[in-house]
Amino acid sequence: MRSLYPHVRKIFWNKLPVVLPILIERVRRAQLILLAAEGVNNSKISQQLQLHRNQVRLWRKRWQEAKEFLRNEEAQGNNDATLKERIIKLLSDEFRPGSKSKFTVEQIVQIVALACEDPGQSERTVTHWTPKELADEAVKRGIVEQISPRSVGRFLKRGYPQTPS
Repeated sequence: MRSLYPHVRKIFWNKLPVVLPILIERVRRAQLILLAAEGVNNSKISQQLQLHRNQVRLWRKRWQEAKEFLRNEEAQGNNDATLKERIIKLLSDEFRPGSKSKFTVEQIVQIVALACEDPGQSERTVTHWTPKELADEAVKRGIVEQISPRSVGRFLKRGYPQTPS
């Protein structure tokens, strides 16, 4: 049982901070829709749920557009699990592409491999790599054109690259 704790701790620190805000937003959106269905106006909903009126307007509009779709789903005799899945999808954010990654997986792997080398092999006067030294060496070797020590630190701290495949 004790061997599970590091894994559980990792999930709490790495996954929950990402998942919880998403769940909280879905609950807020569901509350918004329920209040709108009761006839509460956008201003009151935005005050009650501490949302901007534009957000309330946007989600109310999305729900209006989806009402017919949900009616059809229900009329087709879909079970509760299927309807729940459709509702959760409707309450979720639409895909928004972020900015393109500045570094390829190969570049990140090369920087991590560089961190595993002895700094003395690179004619560095330090005994241990710092993110600044690694960033300078990665540029010197032509792995990347430029990189901040902070980016190097994130790659090493994370232990895995988070770039599009």
